[in-house]
Amino acid sequence: QVQLVESGGGLVQAGGSLRLSCVASGRTLNSYGMGWFRQAPGKEREFVATINRSSSSTYYADSVKGRFTIARDNTKNTVYLQMNSLKPEDTAVYYCAAGTAAWGLSRYQYNYWGQGTQVTVSS
Repeated sequence: QVQLVESGGGLVQAGGSLRLSCVASGRTLNSYGMGWFRQAPGKEREFVATINRSSSSTYYADSVKGRFTIARDNTKNTVYLQMNSLKPEDTAVYYCAAGTAAWGLSRYQYNYWGQGTQVTVSS
């Protein structure tokens, strides 16, 4: 198994940037495809970005393309989500996820989840 801990959330103004980090322990991160999801109040958890084990492939939700970047550093067992040009509609709890599949767009493809970190974007 693997344990995931997110950090880096907070309150920012619209147009600002944040970098979220997800540190894995228990198993080495290079065994997993990784994803970021988010969940706003009253809404289901939605896909944000995914990256495969070797970082050769990434995929983003249309709502964040061109603004967010997912990256991983397997030597540090860490996955990042760089968020630029933030909008109020990006406000949500952001979750890091790991799966035995190479990568995935569905939350059902992931086996392990972090506790979430709150991102709030003010207008």
